Amino acid sequence: MSNRKFSLFLKVVTIILAVGVSSVGISLLVGTTRNQLLGIQKPKGQTAKTSLDRAMGASAQSIIPATVQMNEVPKPFQGTIIYQAKLKANEKVIALTFDDGPSPKNTAQILEILKKNNIKATFFMVGEMVKYFPQVAKLVAADGHVIGNHTWHHWYFQMDGATASSEIDRTADIIYKTTGEKTTLFRPPGGFLNNGLAQYAKKEKYAVMMWSEESGDAERRSPQVPMLVKNVLKEAKPGAIVLLHDGGGNRSKSVKALPEMIAGLKTQGYRFVTIPQLLEMQAKEQSAVTAVSSVTTNHEHPNHQ
Repeated sequence: MSNRKFSLFLKVVTIILAVGVSSVGISLLVGTTRNQLLGIQKPKGQTAKTSLDRAMGASAQSIIPATVQMNEVPKPFQGTIIYQAKLKANEKVIALTFDDGPSPKNTAQILEILKKNNIKATFFMVGEMVKYFPQVAKLVAADGHVIGNHTWHHWYFQMDGATASSEIDRTADIIYKTTGEKTTLFRPPGGFLNNGLAQYAKKEKYAVMMWSEESGDAERRSPQVPMLVKNVLKEAKPGAIVLLHDGGGNRSKSVKALPEMIAGLKTQGYRFVTIPQLLEMQAKEQSAVTAVSSVTTNHEHPNHQ
C-alpha cells in the first residue's frame, strides 16, 4: 500500500471513530439532561416501594402543570396571624400540618398513611426541598393535599425586605411551577414572627399560619413515639392546628406515631380537614352569628334603616 493510500485509510478510520464517540457522548448527555429536567434525583435512604413508584411516576410528567389549583383562604384571614380556628365546642374538626418537606422517604410514607385513612392535610414546603425532590411535591398535590409556603432556605435570622421577599416569592414560584398550586398560606420557620418574613407575608395577603399544638417531633431530643402521640391527643380541641414534620431531619418517629395519633383523634370524635377548609368553617360560623345579630338588632329597633 502506497503512503498516499495508507494516509487516506487512516483519515477514514479516524472519522468513523470520531462519529461513534460523539454519538455515544450525545446519547449520554441527552439522557442526563432529560433526568435533570424531569426532576429525577436519587433520594438518600430507602423509600417504601409503593410510594417511590408513585413518586417516580409523577416525575415523568412535565414540570409545568396542566392545571392551576388556588388554595385561597377567606379574605378576613388574609394578612393576619392565625393559631387556630375559633369554632363551636361541638365542631370536632382538626387540621394536621407537616413542615420542612418534601423528603423522599418521610413524606412518601406519610402520604401512604393519610391515603389509607382518607385524610387530607396541609404541607408547608421549603422551596429548596421542592427543587431537590419535585416528584415528591407533585405527589403531595396529586393526592389532594394543600401546600403552603415555608420559605426557600428555612432561615431564622433577621432579614431585610429584599431577602424576605426572595425567600417567600421564590418558594411560591417553584411550588406553582412544580405542582400547579398557588397558595396564600405561609408558615414562618421556627414560628419566628419578627425577623422580616411575617411582615412581608402579611403585606402580600398571606395567612400567616402558626399552630395551637405540637407533637414535639422537631425538638433537639424529641420524645419517643408514645409521648409524641400523647402530646397531640391531650391538647386536641375543635379547630386545632397540629404541628408535625415530614422533613428537616430523621422523622421516622413521626411516621410511626402518625397512625396512632389518627386513631386516637378518631376515637375522640375528630374528623380531619385542611387549613383552608378549617378557616372556611370559621368564616361561615362568624357570618351566621353576624346574620343572627343583625336580625335581632332590627327586631329590637324596627325603625332602624
